[in-house]
Amino acid sequence: MTTPGPPATARTKAGELRAKVARLLADRPADSLTIGDMARQLGHSHGAVRNAALTLARRGEADQHGTGQPQFRANQKTAAAAQAAVISPPGTHAPRQAATARISAPAARTPQQGGPIRRAGGQLYHPRELADLPDVEALNRLRDADVPVLLYGPPGTGKTSLVEAAFPDLVTVAGDGDTTVGDLIGEYTQADGGGYVFQYGPLVAAMTEGRALLIDDATLISPKVLAALYPAMDGRRQIQVKAHKGETIKAEPGFYVVAGHNPGVHGAVLTEALASRFSVQIQVGTDYDLALALKIDARVVRIARHLARQVELGEMGWAPQLRELLSYQKTEAVLGTKAALANLIGIAPLEDRDAVADAVGKIAGVKQVAPLTLGRQLSAGSASVARQPPGSTGSAYRGRSR
Repeated sequence: MTTPGPPATARTKAGELRAKVARLLADRPADSLTIGDMARQLGHSHGAVRNAALTLARRGEADQHGTGQPQFRANQKTAAAAQAAVISPPGTHAPRQAATARISAPAARTPQQGGPIRRAGGQLYHPRELADLPDVEALNRLRDADVPVLLYGPPGTGKTSLVEAAFPDLVTVAGDGDTTVGDLIGEYTQADGGGYVFQYGPLVAAMTEGRALLIDDATLISPKVLAALYPAMDGRRQIQVKAHKGETIKAEPGFYVVAGHNPGVHGAVLTEALASRFSVQIQVGTDYDLALALKIDARVVRIARHLARQVELGEMGWAPQLRELLSYQKTEAVLGTKAALANLIGIAPLEDRDAVADAVGKIAGVKQVAPLTLGRQLSAGSASVARQPPGSTGSAYRGRSR
């Protein structure tokens, strides 16, 4: 029987801990181990071991059973993953080899071909290329190297989806102008039986459990509030909870910060202090080729591309992103093409609606489409028309070509 290892005193990078977890599983191929089992054996925190084990399972290098208290077991790829982690320079990608082999020359500069990744909510994420790697792999390498990342781009381009796909252990803070220090670190709340108890916030949870933390819409949060995060991101890797007896919280291995920024959103300000904390800043735009692959109406994708070019030229301020295109597809399936086009015009900012309507007329060939609006009251005799499905003879728009 393996005896528990000594407590981990030196900081272990996430990649190294993954190798330790893989080695433990490979040494006990007949056993299914819980997070607690592995944490006790390895002498690391539950949160850090949880992150490492989930990453192994996501990469197919271990098998996971259950969700509430998941168990992990070795598979055919676990032994290879047990080798010491190596972080290659950007633009290189060394393939995993047998456990007894050494990683030598980097592989050719070609991106890995990765299939869709299922996010925690069940939605699929389709990886994209980043620095000659799949984006989820690039983010995991940056996490292994403890390099904070800022993702920036218009709303709806998939920034949050990418982070959720890359880090299954994610803790998320949805930032806005009302976000307080208490929302990050914690605050006193009234207990059911009276009195007050201190409820720790998401920053403390991510630090103590060694998890990834996404600060979404970070540039909408007051700089004074964000300052509470900075000591956790620098060499100190700790914060002081002044509201709770001055308690010091130290970050466990695996703790990592990534942020999202929407430059065009009113009130979003990227301060120098915030930008300097993120060594890597990645622009995220809509992948219109992916929209076509998802079978979104090709004419609507052409409309989006056309409007995006106008945005780049400074001629307008809005273009449909992937979120709006997916919404169009769902609306079209329920209400029909003309209603979906009308809604696409209606969700555009007021100052850009005429340009969107003009693009709809020229590219989709559908004239006189106005924002989706309630019409006159239906009479009893018209109820049968309302019940007809989109695309039937009673539809306002018939037929379309892709």
